[in-house]
Amino acid sequence: MNARRQIGGSRFLYDSFEAAQARIDAQERVFEARKEAMEFRIVRLETAFEQLEKRLWVAVYAVVGGVLVHGALAVLTTLQ
Repeated sequence: MNARRQIGGSRFLYDSFEAAQARIDAQERVFEARKEAMEFRIVRLETAFEQLEKRLWVAVYAVVGGVLVHGALAVLTTLQ
């Protein structure tokens, strides 16, 4: 709009560019909102994966502990 006042000319010459710029600005705002939402979801997924990993390690240690206990009991029964 400022360019029209400085240079002069028809409003039809500049209106299409102003509308295009408004569309571009709107698309940039939508992109930023989607990007923020995606980053939020990624952080939540990473947190969920970390919790799942901890639970899996606990399960692995429990299985290994059970195997060791059974092995120890087997050794004790053979020694008696």
